[in-house]
Amino acid sequence: QVQMVESGGGSVQAGGSLRLSCTASGLPLDDYAMEWFRQAPGKEREGVSVLSRSGRNTYYADSVKGRFTISRDNAKNTLYLQMNNLKPEDTAIYYCAPVGSDPRAELGFTPLFNYWGQGTRVTVSS
Repeated sequence: QVQMVESGGGSVQAGGSLRLSCTASGLPLDDYAMEWFRQAPGKEREGVSVLSRSGRNTYYADSVKGRFTISRDNAKNTLYLQMNNLKPEDTAIYYCAPVGSDPRAELGFTPLFNYWGQGTRVTVSS
């Protein structure tokens, strides 16, 4: 049974930084492209960043380009999202998921499975 576990969220002031982590039991993350999603209160879930299966390609939503960096440690089977210069509009619950190519999707990828963890909450105050 696959279990996604996100961690690293917290409350920070605008301009601060956080590093989110995502691990998965029963799922080797380097077998898939992986994406960070977020869902703010009252809003639809949106894609934030994608790391290709090879790890050589990254994709970012325009709203986070230049501030967020996605990476993966294969030895630890862990996906990361380094978030710098956080803004109040980054406030959301963040999730990770394995994804596959989908040209219709916002970042060109869509979740492959219905594997969702509890997410990790990020709150940015102004």
